[in-house]
Amino acid sequence: MPLSNSLRPLGLAALIAAATMPALAAGKGAGEILAQTATDPPFEIPDGAPVGLPAEIPAGTPVQIPAEIPLDTSVQIPAEIHAETALDTAARASGAYLAAREADRAGDYAAVVEYGPRALLADPQNASLLEGVVVANLGLGRVEAAVPAAGRLAEIEAQNQIAGLVLLAAAIREENWPMVDERLKVGASVGLLMDDMIRAWSAVGAGRMSDAVAHFDALIDSGPGGQPALIQKALALALVGDYEGAAAIFGGSETVLRLNRAGVLAFVQVLSQLERNPDAVDVIEKAFPGTEDPELVTLLAELRAGKPIPFTAIEGPRAGIAQLFYEVGESLRGETDPALVLLYARIAGYLDPGHVGATLVVAQVLDEMERYDLAAEAYGAVPDSSPSWPQAQLGRAAALKALDQVDEAIAVLTSAVQLHPDSPVLHAAIGDALRGEQRYAAATPHYDAAIALFSQERPAQWRVWFARGITYERRGEWENAEADFRKALELSPDQPSVLNYLGYSLVERRENLDEALDMIKRAVVEQPYDGYIRDSLGWVFYRLGRYDDAVEEMERAVELLPLEPVLNDHLGDTYWAVGRLREARFQWKRALSFVTDDTDLDELNPDRIRLKLEIGLDAVLEQEGGALPPQ
Repeated sequence: MPLSNSLRPLGLAALIAAATMPALAAGKGAGEILAQTATDPPFEIPDGAPVGLPAEIPAGTPVQIPAEIPLDTSVQIPAEIHAETALDTAARASGAYLAAREADRAGDYAAVVEYGPRALLADPQNASLLEGVVVANLGLGRVEAAVPAAGRLAEIEAQNQIAGLVLLAAAIREENWPMVDERLKVGASVGLLMDDMIRAWSAVGAGRMSDAVAHFDALIDSGPGGQPALIQKALALALVGDYEGAAAIFGGSETVLRLNRAGVLAFVQVLSQLERNPDAVDVIEKAFPGTEDPELVTLLAELRAGKPIPFTAIEGPRAGIAQLFYEVGESLRGETDPALVLLYARIAGYLDPGHVGATLVVAQVLDEMERYDLAAEAYGAVPDSSPSWPQAQLGRAAALKALDQVDEAIAVLTSAVQLHPDSPVLHAAIGDALRGEQRYAAATPHYDAAIALFSQERPAQWRVWFARGITYERRGEWENAEADFRKALELSPDQPSVLNYLGYSLVERRENLDEALDMIKRAVVEQPYDGYIRDSLGWVFYRLGRYDDAVEEMERAVELLPLEPVLNDHLGDTYWAVGRLREARFQWKRALSFVTDDTDLDELNPDRIRLKLEIGLDAVLEQEGGALPPQ
């Protein structure tokens, strides 16, 4: 859903639809209007320009009326000139409206920012258009650019929530604490709990720490806002150097079990400032047992070495409020429209440009919204000095792959692994990217490097063994492949992907069919609605000569994945085996119709299907030196 539609009662698209009518009535199609909008300059009159006098006649020059024209004669402007001028103006305006509408529907913030202001030239008091421009700028992270439009919007709709939010954020960014209080007083609301916490941080910024503590305590005693207010109070105390007070809150039974990652890191920094590094190590190990997170691994090493860790969780009241917006956005993920999460994360980044967590949330949400170009840009904004930089590079590479920029993605990961050669995750990611391009020989060494860096075996490592096994299997090195698949199952015995892949491979090789059947049945139990796994179960039944069972499972598989050519081909074979020859040919034809450039031709041979259609499956198998498995 477009961001603008999710944050106001009526979407920009719905509100501007009526304005497209004049141009459409004039016979212009949408493409023609858009083309005209893109090429014609905006219709406007420069400030101070005299209206109605040609440029070559100085203002104030008397206009001479020829004597042959009677003084009482009025000059008639033909009606068609009026009509053409009106239609041209309407076409330009409605073209901008139409372009903005389509951009809004598509969630294309850049296009809304381009066309929205053009439409506003014709209708500058249109609050919905203004709000659309504000929201689109927020979506792009251009909060500063949204401020002027938000100001105009507030003049038209004094209680507009989006306008109030942007103007409040601008006052916080400027650390104009009296203005922050005034904005809250006149109704710029983020929600009652957040409003009160912003007031508390504003008091910290204004040097009124006792007022700030009173605000926090009132929230703590109120019930619903108690837990977040408690954590915010701890951060505020640590900011002003009261580490003992902060540690008492962070370590309290009401708090410690509810700390998220950022809260744990803040607690660790506070403990280190109190020269309690062993306690800080204990906090990390209890919160993240066995972690391989690069940032936490580095932090643990520094703490164990006795290094004092500075308190950097919050650098000022503005950063405290930024953390609030970040926390709210993060807490809403998966529970609301991702566009709303994006709004909060963008404001958090505006208030604290160095907030890496907010930058990552922005990137991840844009990924969810399939705005991969903006996601890649956001991931790229994480500085390489940040412990989260490797994670950001993984995200950036994934976004580039989604844009079909695979070589660029591999280059990003290669650069990342040069800076972090000891990261098994980065090595494995390069392997995954190469494997996705069927460059199996190039992928294997990267999986080798990742496996060599594992300090101890963990269940999550099954993915790397499985992936390397696939590269071996695709290159015909079955013994190595089978060993890796079985190692993956040793680490994680019930992984349906591995059970299915190994089971299916054994079926294709006609080896250990009973074991293969057991593996695939276990995979079906884990993922009963996976069409590929259902296909594997049907195929092993086919290989065992259990054709009726094969038909049943194959039909289920095709119901789940009706456009998958391999599954349709397999269903055709099973139909043939039970004598349903007409239906078999129908499925083979369907399989051919679904072949695309992305079809894995190692799994499906279109020429073989054509031969089956011509001479039948029995004859094809006979040519290949085989026959249908006996029942």
